[in-house]
Amino acid sequence: MTQSRPVYLKLRDQIAAAIIQGEYAEGKMLPSVRALAAEQGANPLTVAKAYQQFQNDGLVEVQRGVGMYVVKGAASQLKEREKQQFLKEEWPEIRARIRRLGLDLAELAECT
Repeated sequence: MTQSRPVYLKLRDQIAAAIIQGEYAEGKMLPSVRALAAEQGANPLTVAKAYQQFQNDGLVEVQRGVGMYVVKGAASQLKEREKQQFLKEEWPEIRARIRRLGLDLAELAECT
């Protein structure tokens, strides 16, 4: 991940990780835009943009006047997307570096 990524995408990644890990469980309400902005030290418009991405993807549902809720199946969808993104974008570079350094599975297994 590069540091030049927009803040709203970094926030989106943090929220996605929290959903996958169950911090924001399916059927539960996400923190309000203002609350998350204060917690993260971010602009509320930036948080709203990150939340909008989840809404566009059908991963959260808005209940007017109440809040935004994580929909059923959101964690598994996000996990699958992250897995595919990792395998497509990150793994080839990691695999190439492993080969370049001459590491084998036994050495890698020792590191965990």
